[in-house]
Amino acid sequence: MSMMTRMWRKLRVFTRATGANVAMMFGLSLLPLAIAAGAGLDYAQAMMARSNMVDALDAAALAVGSQPNLTQDKAQKLAQSVFDSNYTGRGGAQPVVTPVIDGQSVTVKADDKVKTALLGMVGMPKIDIQASSLVVWGQTKLWVSLVLDNTGSMSQTDSTGLSKMAALKDASHQLLAKLKTAAATGAPGDVKVAIVPFAKDVNVKTQNDGTSNLTATWIDWTDWESPVKATSNTVVPDSTVGWGSNCPWSSGCVASPGSTSNVSKIPSSGTYKGYICPDSMGSADPGMSGHYYNGCYTSTATQTATKTDIKVVPVTITSTCTQVDSGTVSCTTPSSSDGTPTSSSSNTTYSNGYTADSGPTTTSSTVNGTPGDGTKSCSTKKGKTTCTWTRTTNSTRTDTTVTKTAYNFSHTWVPLSHSYWKGCVMDRDQDADTNATSSTTKYPAENSGSCVSATVMTLNYTWDSTTDTSVAKNQNLSWKIDAMVAGGGTNQTIGLQHGMQVQMTGNPYNAPTLPGNTSRYIILLSDGLNTLDRWYGNGSDQATQVDDRMALACTNAKNQGFIVYTLFVDLGGTQGNSQVLQNCASDPGKYYDLTQSSQIVTAFNQIADQITNLRVSR
Repeated sequence: MSMMTRMWRKLRVFTRATGANVAMMFGLSLLPLAIAAGAGLDYAQAMMARSNMVDALDAAALAVGSQPNLTQDKAQKLAQSVFDSNYTGRGGAQPVVTPVIDGQSVTVKADDKVKTALLGMVGMPKIDIQASSLVVWGQTKLWVSLVLDNTGSMSQTDSTGLSKMAALKDASHQLLAKLKTAAATGAPGDVKVAIVPFAKDVNVKTQNDGTSNLTATWIDWTDWESPVKATSNTVVPDSTVGWGSNCPWSSGCVASPGSTSNVSKIPSSGTYKGYICPDSMGSADPGMSGHYYNGCYTSTATQTATKTDIKVVPVTITSTCTQVDSGTVSCTTPSSSDGTPTSSSSNTTYSNGYTADSGPTTTSSTVNGTPGDGTKSCSTKKGKTTCTWTRTTNSTRTDTTVTKTAYNFSHTWVPLSHSYWKGCVMDRDQDADTNATSSTTKYPAENSGSCVSATVMTLNYTWDSTTDTSVAKNQNLSWKIDAMVAGGGTNQTIGLQHGMQVQMTGNPYNAPTLPGNTSRYIILLSDGLNTLDRWYGNGSDQATQVDDRMALACTNAKNQGFIVYTLFVDLGGTQGNSQVLQNCASDPGKYYDLTQSSQIVTAFNQIADQITNLRVSR
């Protein structure tokens, strides 16, 4: 019997044996079970290491993605530095990461070897791990409207001395820088920004290149050319008011059309004789605070008032007379003195037509009495007698004084030339004031104390002076931010409406057709509560009617596909939450309640990161 045959027999006997079966099977399986358990631990360690590697790669890819214009060498160094700060190689040597920038994405890869424990017993001393991270940015084109409060309260400073306006400018510059960076990886114009400074009004005087909008067909001059309306705070001059009269308005008059020099009386001479020019209106009438009526009333006299004053005056005429002996009587030049008038009368008549003022012109007629001599006083010297006495004549003089003056004035309203327009427009007629669906409803021109100085800048991607081809370097977004000046009352509605309109085709801003794959954003910052618009409010206190118009505008903006961010700057939290701005935001995460000026910068940076879509894709 061969050895092989004997071995197979023993194996068959072993398989049929039943004695101590469990112990024998356990002994045989113990080694592979131990190896399997160790392998599980080794693989778990490898998966943990890979998870850590993925986190480190994500951080490296985000760092490179936030600066997508880096050279390959700089991208490599930045990615490696960030990766090394977050991951330590498990196989001894530190893994080398390789960033690959492709358009609007960056992929960062790495691999490592994780040492094993029990798996080494079966010939696996290390487990290979690999990972990659893909970060994308600017996956959609962006149109962004920056709707920025330029009201007077923006000059307020916080506890550190930083003004809200200064912080807003700094934050806006940083936001523009991030948008410029995001735009650098795409085609020119993939990211466009418009700037809408607002107070009660917005300023549309010029286009981006400085071309005037004075003759634009979408401006409504009806209110500009309208005369003063009779309200609780204003009156229309009546027929008694003309040159030389007191100013008929409590808010005051100015000296001439377009003047800023206040006068208390209507000019009675010169080029603007009889011009009744109103100053800005007060806040007694809703929506009228700081509003200017752009023109003057002329004064035309339609009648002549002839006033005749008659006065009867007793007159005493005296002279001193002298006579020597019986010679000729000589008297001094008579002197006269008026007594108290014995009677007077006055009468005014009116006649149609007027040429000019005249008078007062006085004519007199005198009725002389009989002269009477007084007692003579005589003295004799050297044989000659000289006598003197007073001769008195009592007369009556009648004085007739005639004065002709202008009477019964008519007034004609003369609107100011449109060239006096500073560029501001008010809310459009309701309900066009809350939406951007109509390009045919015109914008009423206005001069007012709430006319912001910075004009609207329409959608463009001229980021700063480095890309601005204008001679003055004043046609770029950065320059427009620096041009903002605080002043005026708060009307968030008009800012939001223009923030929508500036992204629409047609008048007044003529935006291009919205490209496909384009996200539209409105970022609205305000530091106050709504105080006035074209119809409501006094410019000081919160006006709920203005809030109601704002709520409609917010609803329309979101319905038209705008993503709306709102920021309320309330230093120290003194005003509380702005419910209208909170409700206006597209979602609660897009509303910011800021209590320090410096928080504007932080918030704008967060928004910039969100809208540029810098994110880990895988």
